[in-house]
Amino acid sequence: MTLTEYNESVDNYSDNIYRFILKNIKDEDKAKDIVQETFIKLWNKVEEVSGEKVKSYLFTTAYRTMIDMIRRDKRIVDFDQIDQGEMIHSKQYTDVKEILNSAIDKLPEIQKSVILLRDYEGYSYQDIAEITGLNDSQVKVYIYRARVFLKNKLKSIDYLI
Repeated sequence: MTLTEYNESVDNYSDNIYRFILKNIKDEDKAKDIVQETFIKLWNKVEEVSGEKVKSYLFTTAYRTMIDMIRRDKRIVDFDQIDQGEMIHSKQYTDVKEILNSAIDKLPEIQKSVILLRDYEGYSYQDIAEITGLNDSQVKVYIYRARVFLKNKLKSIDYLI
């Protein structure tokens, strides 16, 4: 693509891309940013994109850029939108962590080791097998037994009060 073809593509397609993006996201500033970013990407690949394929390239790139921006914006939350009630810390003392640690301490040593490696450290079953010298089946059985023990120990309301 030549410089003249690039300039013609800007003249011919920038308004169409802008309208397409604006209809989707309904934010003029973001739509302008996406159009600008799309043409920057075209400029970076000006040698690779032919004049016949430029329209297709531009709309595909604009669409993908828009999707990326939408995904990125979903992760960013405006501080004013956060419910302040969720952030208030209770002054009441709860010792659930102490109770859980106490229950874990009552497990047999091998069950305690595998449950801590799996649920606290996030190791895979294969990694735990390598660390402990057990096979995968044994690791799964010990984790299951430890979880059943903890569930039975902690589900009693009397134990938590």
